[in-house]
Amino acid sequence: MASNAHIPSHRKPRSRARNLAVRAGVAGGVLGTLALTAGSASAVGEEAADSAAGTTTAQLPVITGDIATTSERTATSLEMSAAQYELEAAQQAAAKKAAEHAADEAEKKAKAEERRRAEEARRAAAAQAAEERASRSSERTALAAAPASGTVGELVSFLRGQVGKAYVMGASGPSSYDCSGLVQTAFGQIGVSLPRVSQSQSTAGTQVSVSALQPGDILYWGGAGSAHHVAVYVGGGQYIDAANPEKGVVVQNVSDWPPDGATRVL
Repeated sequence: MASNAHIPSHRKPRSRARNLAVRAGVAGGVLGTLALTAGSASAVGEEAADSAAGTTTAQLPVITGDIATTSERTATSLEMSAAQYELEAAQQAAAKKAAEHAADEAEKKAKAEERRRAEEARRAAAAQAAEERASRSSERTALAAAPASGTVGELVSFLRGQVGKAYVMGASGPSSYDCSGLVQTAFGQIGVSLPRVSQSQSTAGTQVSVSALQPGDILYWGGAGSAHHVAVYVGGGQYIDAANPEKGVVVQNVSDWPPDGATRVL
């Protein structure tokens, strides 16, 4: 008992029941504080969630805008692809047209070149023909200048005198003849000099129509300048020639073997 007398009155020990009540109150306060804190945290969480939801809702137009932009880009890309296709098609069409034009021009040039060559060939042929005519004209002048010591009658008389003689290739008389040898020798009898071969004899003198023959005209078979047989017209629709080895020198009818042409040297 003596120890309790020294404890101050304001520090006197509390009763156990009071101490329990105090502790319970403290615990309750702590729990209340925790509850308030949790409530505040919950409220803050709900507000954050509401804020996030609001933010998401506000961003929807932006997403919609991105989708629209993507669609526009896709449409623009398709338009560009179509434009590129049209451009390539136009380029191909232009290239094809250019190739066709080049082919047409090449064909025109080829035809023009062909016409030019044909014209050159025609001119060359005309020049050659003119030269041949000039040559024949010179021959006619030379023949005309030669003295005519006989007449057509003498020519025909000589030819008739050779009828029945033999045909021998390359012979010029007096016992045998070939066709051009007989003609050359017969004209030589009246002072007219003629070439030896039938090709040259067919271009001597002046070309005349077979329908307008006169005695003394030279008849030929084949072309002028390329004749393969000659004879002399003696009048009455007949000619005399050294026909062939079987016939020899004979009188024949023009109608039996019509000549291809005739030339006149008298």
